[in-house]
Amino acid sequence: MTDLPELPDDLASLLEGYDSVPDRNGRSSATVLFLESLERPPLVLKIEPRAEVEELPDEAERLAWLGGQGLPCPEVRVFRRTPTHNLLLMTRVPGEDLSATGERDPRACVLRLADALRRLHALPVADCPFDYRLPRRLEAAAARIAADAVDLEDFYEDRTDETPAQLLERLRRAPPTEEDLVVTHGDACTPNFVVEGERPAAYIDCGRLGVADRHQDLALAARTIESDLGPQWLAPFYARYGAQPDPARIEFYRLMDEFF
Repeated sequence: MTDLPELPDDLASLLEGYDSVPDRNGRSSATVLFLESLERPPLVLKIEPRAEVEELPDEAERLAWLGGQGLPCPEVRVFRRTPTHNLLLMTRVPGEDLSATGERDPRACVLRLADALRRLHALPVADCPFDYRLPRRLEAAAARIAADAVDLEDFYEDRTDETPAQLLERLRRAPPTEEDLVVTHGDACTPNFVVEGERPAAYIDCGRLGVADRHQDLALAARTIESDLGPQWLAPFYARYGAQPDPARIEFYRLMDEFF
């Protein structure tokens, strides 16, 4: 193991003999390492510095809960908080993410993404302990601004006329009048769903999972489909999912995602 902060003794011993390869494709603030061994199952280690705004404690809790609902996702092996870092060790889901599937077979990609969201959204809202409804989401956005955790380079790629604080105020002034609540993934882009063969897609990067308007997921799913595969694939996606979106809510939740 190389290029790591000092690990707690129990975690260091668990990872003896593994080689690490960094994930260079993810957008998480955490460092993600794929761990390989000839003799043991592959694992994933996520590492983030301790900060005012952290992701890994939420992800560890949500993965444990989601696995308990019978949906496929990484299994948390170890979560540790040190004075300087959060460390999350989990199993590596076999297969490829849907962004890779989409490059070869756009139809299969959008249908499997729709199926994955339908399964997740069918979970009972009352059983989910994670609240990501609009008031909580706006609070989280404000906290990220205060902690200087908004990626301004990404933020200003599409919006050059508003600061994060100005955009947040605009969202606060004109929120959707109602929320169609389901258990959402929170970051429903194609790289966050992994498929192997005909098995149902597994859910990864679940740190924002929680009860929210279904348009939270539909907005980000539609954006990644439109940008990566083309707008012609939106209709098959919505048809398979079984609902027509509200354009105003789609735009609202796309704007909201600028903060995350």
